[in-house]
Amino acid sequence: MNRVLLWTPRILAALFALFISLFALDVFSAGYSLAEAVVALIVHLSPTYLVVAALIIAWRWEWLGGLAFTGLGLAYVLGFDGRLPWTAYAAIGGSLFLIAALFFIDGAYRRLRASM
Repeated sequence: MNRVLLWTPRILAALFALFISLFALDVFSAGYSLAEAVVALIVHLSPTYLVVAALIIAWRWEWLGGLAFTGLGLAYVLGFDGRLPWTAYAAIGGSLFLIAALFFIDGAYRRLRASM
């Protein structure tokens, strides 16, 4: 159980970062020059950078990482203000909230085990 709680949120967060990175690849179909496409790709990957930063934080400090993923989920849900279909909120926001919850559970489990 301990190893599952340790690795599940970390693996899900890494897979989520890869998943949202796929959306940045649309810059190559926009007809940009190579230099413009590289700049656009760097900009379009900014959400991935935030997820990776949250994962780096959460790798060591589960509670802080849980807060970071909760913040990213809230920023996504509140930032689009109901303009997207509910499935987008479920896929992106829901994934971020799930990862946050798993980091919170892992942190609580570690504290409980340390106090025994």
